[in-house]
Amino acid sequence: MRIAIHHRVGSFSDRWISYCEQNNIDYITVNAFDNDIIVQLKGCDAFMWHHHHAQYKDVLTAKRILFALEHAGIKVFPDFKTAWHFDDKVAQKYLLEAIAAPLVPSYVFYDQQKALSWAKKTTYPKVFKLKGGAGAKNVKLIKTYGEAKKIIHQAFDKGFPQFDKLGNLKERFNKFTQGQESILGVMKGAGRLVITPNFSKLQANETGYVYFQDFIPNNESDIRVVVIGKKFAAAERRLVRKGDFRASGSGKFDYENINTTVIQLAFEVANKLDLQSVAFDFVLDKKSKPLIIEISYGFGTEGISLAPGYWDNNLNWHAGYFNPQEWMIEYLIQYIEEI
Repeated sequence: MRIAIHHRVGSFSDRWISYCEQNNIDYITVNAFDNDIIVQLKGCDAFMWHHHHAQYKDVLTAKRILFALEHAGIKVFPDFKTAWHFDDKVAQKYLLEAIAAPLVPSYVFYDQQKALSWAKKTTYPKVFKLKGGAGAKNVKLIKTYGEAKKIIHQAFDKGFPQFDKLGNLKERFNKFTQGQESILGVMKGAGRLVITPNFSKLQANETGYVYFQDFIPNNESDIRVVVIGKKFAAAERRLVRKGDFRASGSGKFDYENINTTVIQLAFEVANKLDLQSVAFDFVLDKKSKPLIIEISYGFGTEGISLAPGYWDNNLNWHAGYFNPQEWMIEYLIQYIEEI
């Protein structure tokens, strides 16, 4: 058995390669952007690529290559079911609604007048989101009809850039005041007012639609649950930022008082959707019912890797160190061996 890995420093591939070397698993590293990548993968049983939403070349071609290989019978990570909806919150709305999963009530409009008519009648606050972005980027709390109207007009006019320059600077400054960002980071944020990052510069503005979710109040954190191979789950509470409503990207984690109801629900949805890997972000409504905010096959490792243990799919707790990226390879190998 041979596994091909597209290596990008700082991605899941670091741990994949380390695991293969420690366990004498035959692997090769490849550059997925080579013109002859399909030829290079001849003789490989699997191909793994941790593609990222902020890497423009990844956005442009990762799904094309992975799904083409999957059509040809090569096992890939992430596969189609796991990743077609990656970094697309609107696609996730349709997907989760289709299986009657408990999604935070969500609203998408492709017509400006229908959006404005809804905005006049709905209650506030609402959470506005672009379909892409992570770490709470491209997310705003809309408190009044006037704010919603402004957002809707922009959505159906010039649209929104992939990168919010002013929002990025404000976020860096807020983190600096809380000791989570260096002065150099703030200076970089100021520089971004002039220099647009490539992933935004090379992609068109988001326009022609507008997407909102209900705001679920009284949550001091969200709950992230990572499920790998429908067999293992780990969880963390991501604390809401000071003076903000968002938890994603706060950099503050807690691992206590995580109800197994949320873990069980995560397993159920992961199984129903047949996902290789998924990170669920949950909040709790006023009746403590967990609601899904969004999902992603990829996730930051800084917080989840510090969790004191994990659950198996029978909801048994296992204390101690774990490595989600190792689980990904083990799941892939098991699948190939069972074919």
